[in-house]
Amino acid sequence: MATSMSCLLVLCLVCPLLAGVVRANPWYGLFPQFYDHSCPKAKEIVQSIVAQAVAQETRMAASLVRLHFHDCFVKGCDASVLLDNSSSIISEKGSNPNLNSLRGFEVVDQIKVALETACPGTVSCADILALAARDSTVLVGGPYWDVPLGRRDSLGASIQGSNNDIPAPNNTLPTIITKFNRLGLNVVDVVALSGGHTIGLSRCTSFRQRLYNQSGNGLADSTLDVSYAAQLRQGCPRSGGDNNLFPLDVVSSTKFDNFYFKNILAGRGLLSSDEVLLTKSAETAALVKAYANDVHLFFQHFAQSMVNMGNIMPLTGSQGEIRKDCRRLNNYH
Repeated sequence: MATSMSCLLVLCLVCPLLAGVVRANPWYGLFPQFYDHSCPKAKEIVQSIVAQAVAQETRMAASLVRLHFHDCFVKGCDASVLLDNSSSIISEKGSNPNLNSLRGFEVVDQIKVALETACPGTVSCADILALAARDSTVLVGGPYWDVPLGRRDSLGASIQGSNNDIPAPNNTLPTIITKFNRLGLNVVDVVALSGGHTIGLSRCTSFRQRLYNQSGNGLADSTLDVSYAAQLRQGCPRSGGDNNLFPLDVVSSTKFDNFYFKNILAGRGLLSSDEVLLTKSAETAALVKAYANDVHLFFQHFAQSMVNMGNIMPLTGSQGEIRKDCRRLNNYH
């Protein structure tokens, strides 16, 4: 009886949030069949090259999902993150969240070359990122979703936006929620998309403060499991080793599942931004518990939240351009 009551409590907390998951989504003129006539093999080409890359290095799946995320949170889903430095552009690749961290650019280049051969000037780099994120998720055991397509590519980048708008590992929960809200995403999207940390690795520099000085008192984060913290300290010293890598999901970092949420409940969420989902809000805690308890619910919400994120301020119609090379504008100089 106690168990069923606690389940009911979780459902009561979660239900008001679920309205956001099924909210009407205009898709801004994007639709999954966008290339069916202009480039019928587009999805097949993307999937094939992503599959080769993930087979070669499983971590690439997480890297490609993250690339889409870091694109959409800056100026919308417009492939601005892919632009290199030029006389007119300061690349987002040099921002604090991206420098020595964001990866997968060569895979995108490979996809773009194949698509330009099959259908020149047709498939945008922004759509490549959206498709590659979905295909990566599926390849490591996650959910499938239809990707709305028809985005066009930006004519500029914003290193300032990249530094300020992407949620950071040490942001407070209100700051993270605000960054999502500004883009039309809600609390369900925050927790569901955080579940992307069920795959991939993180650098020591992203969580060191949790091990040595979380509250400015020289002590480890009290919400961190003691044995897990000791294990992390062995590879993440007080100084040095900034780029040493650790699994975001200590149980199954190469498989898309719901262990990320189970880990948080056990005090084994790696980043501060993971742990605060449980400790700083009843709303987010209810979702963490619901997803830990029901992998199908998590998959359903993650898929919808990826569509929601992919709909952030896309360029469509005659806006922007279709880049021939994802790293530079067509009139590159």
